[in-house]
Amino acid sequence: MSSENNVVIKSFKHNGHIHRIWFENWPVPKGELHPLHAKEQFHVYINHGTRIREADGKEWVSRVPGVTFFLPGHWFNIVALLETTGVRYYCNIASPFTHYDNTVTYIDYDLDAIKLPDGTIHIVDEEEYRSHRVLYQYPALVESKVKDGLNALMKRMKEGAAPFQDEEALRYYELWKTRDDATPGSAG
Repeated sequence: MSSENNVVIKSFKHNGHIHRIWFENWPVPKGELHPLHAKEQFHVYINHGTRIREADGKEWVSRVPGVTFFLPGHWFNIVALLETTGVRYYCNIASPFTHYDNTVTYIDYDLDAIKLPDGTIHIVDEEEYRSHRVLYQYPALVESKVKDGLNALMKRMKEGAAPFQDEEALRYYELWKTRDDATPGSAG
């Protein structure tokens, strides 16, 4: 992946410490966005085989292609994981993202929602949220935004609203595989 197209995604915890870093993410060009995604000004990034660093410094490499959707002003982000059994959506309840230079950042607020290929939805990490709410002393405004973000996300998931269309996530991945800076055998 060429360095000028590469975007680093950094998630933080409320106390400002790094939670996780994804080092290589390719931005889908605005002209290639689905009309619904363009209308809502989505920022969409693709990765596969990217290096990921955890808060404790351990690193690993992603094995499943991921299509990440950031929606301006929303308290969640969505990762479509393109697994052999179908598309699984892993959704982070998080602060709205910021984008500067070649970096996207957000604060992860622990709660996650997962939509399985069969349409089943699970909310996970509720205990982690309760624990961190006390540890990091989330202000009432943050708690309200987290609740609103989860409700808005659940509504989108249940309605199958953008970006919960498997075919678009798959199309973005195919676009990534054929990008100009692709090299034979490159995992990206």
